[in-house]
Amino acid sequence: MASKQAFEHVDTWVFDLDNTLYPSRSRLFDQIDVRMGTFIADLLDIDRVEARKIQKQFFYQHGTTLRGLMLEHNVKPDDFLGFVHDIDHSVLLSNPDLDAAISRLPGRKLIFTSGTVAHAERVMQEIGITHHFEEIFDIKAADYVPKPQRPTYEAFLSHTGVAANRSAMFEDIVRNLEVPHDMGMTTVLVHDNDNEDAAMINKLNDDTGNTEHVHHVTDDLAGFLSKIVPA
Repeated sequence: MASKQAFEHVDTWVFDLDNTLYPSRSRLFDQIDVRMGTFIADLLDIDRVEARKIQKQFFYQHGTTLRGLMLEHNVKPDDFLGFVHDIDHSVLLSNPDLDAAISRLPGRKLIFTSGTVAHAERVMQEIGITHHFEEIFDIKAADYVPKPQRPTYEAFLSHTGVAANRSAMFEDIVRNLEVPHDMGMTTVLVHDNDNEDAAMINKLNDDTGNTEHVHHVTDDLAGFLSKIVPA
């Protein structure tokens, strides 16, 4: 349960983007999912069923589908990222409750995403929260090495100057909180029953969220943040 006392030490708030700052039921990531399948099917000249199998296998094994394509098929990352993020962001709804809750958080706010800066900017614009965030650390800044690889978190901390023991990390995938926990961050799992990719990863890793590296769990990010710093 969220409480002001549990976050009194926090001066930096780090948020994952997709399926964390917006709910899975918006189906935004479904568009990306479809375009990843199309990219793989065209690249390898295979049908969509086989393409989806490869897509999810790479996501599980390498952290992102892109990483698998880079390592196993020498795909240029900009080609892939430009294609899969060519989607309709307008399906996202403005979220004034989240806007208000984030505005009350003391200190720095940053985005740490396996997507791109351009995609993150579109998402934040649609939700109405862009003005809160000072920086976006994206997959390019991470040299295309995704979470949950430890060097990626180390690069994030080094690049942003964030002190792990004074920060909180919000994520939708359990395994992506293990390294932040080990580094001293306060960890929050943003759980959504409609989040199929997170459910798949969590099931394959036997992650339920009831682990020592998950300090808090919520299915309502705006409500959770509002309990930390009430209006």
